[in-house]
Amino acid sequence: MDYETFFRNELDGLRREGRYRVFADLERKAGRFPRATYHGEDGPREITVWCSNDYLGMGQHPKVLAAMREALDACGAGAGGTRNIGGTNHYHVLLEQELAALHGQESALLFNSGYMSNWASLGTLAARIPGCVVLTDQLNHASMIEGIRHSRAERHIFAHNDADDLRRKLQAIDPARPKLIAFESVYSMDGDIAPIETFCDIADEFGAMTYLDEVHAVGLYGPHGGGISEREGLSQRLTVIEGTLAKAFGVMGGYITGSAALCDFIRSFASGFIFSSALPPTVAAGALAAIRHLKESSAEREAQQANVAALRRLLDQAGIPHLDNPSHIVPVMVGEAAACKRISDELLARFDIYVQPINYPTVPRGTERLRITPSPLHSEDDLRRLVTALSEIWSRSGLKHAA
Repeated sequence: MDYETFFRNELDGLRREGRYRVFADLERKAGRFPRATYHGEDGPREITVWCSNDYLGMGQHPKVLAAMREALDACGAGAGGTRNIGGTNHYHVLLEQELAALHGQESALLFNSGYMSNWASLGTLAARIPGCVVLTDQLNHASMIEGIRHSRAERHIFAHNDADDLRRKLQAIDPARPKLIAFESVYSMDGDIAPIETFCDIADEFGAMTYLDEVHAVGLYGPHGGGISEREGLSQRLTVIEGTLAKAFGVMGGYITGSAALCDFIRSFASGFIFSSALPPTVAAGALAAIRHLKESSAEREAQQANVAALRRLLDQAGIPHLDNPSHIVPVMVGEAAACKRISDELLARFDIYVQPINYPTVPRGTERLRITPSPLHSEDDLRRLVTALSEIWSRSGLKHAA
């Protein structure tokens, strides 16, 4: 086989479909979020970022930066390896205690990423509980899908956020078998929110565990940033609450929270934890500072929600189609991969606005979009410039306006 030709042909197929991913060469500017320097063919220039998952700008927050500098000077750069051998640092212990308290749970366990926390935790639970059946939402994240698949447990996919379909599938399973219901709170592409309380009621009815992915909600919802489950007073009804440190908390890493026995079980049996080097102490320190700040401060959440509402109003006035949802995610719908890429390229080239196109397989074909995430640090002028640019491109391109 001519391997190199195979690789090139596959990549050419992505380019023909408009789905070839191009990484923009960006340099974030500390203290100036959402501004960044774009290093393009014509040299560096300043742009405004509209698609960052650093939802609240905490990656630039003075408290976070100060905590990371202090930890760097105190502990050095790395963690020293896996936590089982040489990598458990006091910052890890403090951070796990803080995360457990944030979600009202007994314990927490850190991972290197949200992807790894889902993959390792779901994979371990479903594989090691004898006869476990997993019921997973149709739109669950790839990390959840891969963890469940890796477990080789029996799985049933229920229609997205559909409690009736979940109940029907549970009724068909032997009541004596262990069951795990896996779902997200805020879904990252459509921005809709799961009926968590209803799912908890169903889990109680059928004797199932619940696994809630809160990665797009922690820091952003609830009086202390504990996510949708905290906002709705449901944290203690969930078996596992999983989250990330790489979005609203501004650094990197993932975690689970739950009972002391459950977290110890994952710690003791999950290969993705056992054989991975620990998070650097600097990262743990930065996350700790971000969580503590957002537990006490609601200013960032309130400002973000105000900007989201303002952007939606401006888009409506301009007739730019976007999905209506109750979250902070604003999907501007294009519906065709090549057009989505062209709009993204023009926004960057002509208007110094950076929004990545979202194409298949991240979203289904025909639902391609620009996924916009307003932060509390975008100004009123930023909002107007974005919508003006979109409106100009929309009209000139002959794209369909919202009714």
